[in-house]
Amino acid sequence: MAVSTLWTAASTIAKVGFSILLVSIVLTTNISVAATLEVGPNKTYKMPSEAAAVAKAGDHIEIAPGEYFDCAFWRVDDLVIEGTAPGVIITDKTCGGKGLFVISGNNTTVRNLTLTRARVPDMNGAGIRLDKGNLTVERVKFINNQNGILGGVAGNTIIIRDSDFEKNGVCAPVCAHGIYINEADLVHVENSRFSETQQAHSIKSRARRTEVIGCTITDGPNGTSSYLIDVPNGGAVVIRGNTLEKGPKAENHTTAIAVGEEGVTHPTPEITISDNQFRNDGNYDTLLVWNATATPAILKGNKLTGSVTALKGDGQSQ
Repeated sequence: MAVSTLWTAASTIAKVGFSILLVSIVLTTNISVAATLEVGPNKTYKMPSEAAAVAKAGDHIEIAPGEYFDCAFWRVDDLVIEGTAPGVIITDKTCGGKGLFVISGNNTTVRNLTLTRARVPDMNGAGIRLDKGNLTVERVKFINNQNGILGGVAGNTIIIRDSDFEKNGVCAPVCAHGIYINEADLVHVENSRFSETQQAHSIKSRARRTEVIGCTITDGPNGTSSYLIDVPNGGAVVIRGNTLEKGPKAENHTTAIAVGEEGVTHPTPEITISDNQFRNDGNYDTLLVWNATATPAILKGNKLTGSVTALKGDGQSQ
């Protein structure tokens, strides 16, 4: 092979190698490495809000047990925020007149915490205020807040699993609820417990699809709730395998589950209420389901105790 040909081949290989190296450097520079941010009295960040201020997309925030008089704005995507052991309590302080945790990043997961005593002047203080983004909540306790969870916008999915909602709610003059989901695409509540809701609804959902599966929703002797589940604008509804109870102090005697009573604004392809146990412990008559939509509600396999009528409105009870 001629010397000139060898030189040309070597030059070409060198250029290709340099190009690959340059692309590799650019890609490496643009990749953000997720970090673990530790929060606690003896950790790098003393309060959750300190970690929130520096968090990058994809970070994992680990909070040690303790009581934190704090609130936080979580603004970046793909965060996991969790307690490392039982006894992580976020309490009393609210951010932006909204809540203890105010979330606007997408795909946020919150686990293993207690969020308690959220109060704001407009009476809509929340343990979690979801301004936008998909949200997953797992093993979180919401105790004595105005709202447990409030928020949601179109396109969002909210998943709630294995969580407790106790003594949330107020109507003074507006109503705050155990869960109040606005215009989300889906809210799925599974294996969670709601007890002693005050005045308002345990679950209120304006989502396009609402699923409540395997939950316990009870007033008990002291709860003063209105509806146990309210889906005021229609949408697909699946309520299955739950234990439900209206108590003697419930302020709304009429209904446990209401669908469409504020006006149907969402397509409502199905209303399925199945395999639930419902007990009325009050000295009054009540409904399991009030269906104010034109979509026939299908009730099947439900067990009713006390003075209960299964259904008012379109549909059938099997």
